[in-house]
Amino acid sequence: MEQDSLDRAFAALSDPVRRAIVARLSRGPATVNELAEPFDITLQAVSKHISVLEGAGLVWRTRDAQRRPVHVDAAALQRLTSWIDRYRLEAEARYRALDGLLAAAEPSRRKKEKES
Repeated sequence: MEQDSLDRAFAALSDPVRRAIVARLSRGPATVNELAEPFDITLQAVSKHISVLEGAGLVWRTRDAQRRPVHVDAAALQRLTSWIDRYRLEAEARYRALDGLLAAAEPSRRKKEKES
């Protein structure tokens, strides 16, 4: 994933309202009015949040007569997840290696404790 798009996506998701919007859209498309229902903010503010998410490539809009539903871009979320997973897997491998070293050192530690 290109660094700029990664930066935009994580910056967009840094806001709790935008994370809630993405969470809602993961259940299906919704209009701005529907997305605004749980928040105590104006429709204009919700529209600005959606624009930030659009700019980050996380959501997109369609036109259905008078409705303009917003959709989450599952592929964009998958790219973020893949980026995170790469580092998670590396960290887990290091922890497994450390666990192995500690397990190998345990018998000699117990032996020294018995001798003391």
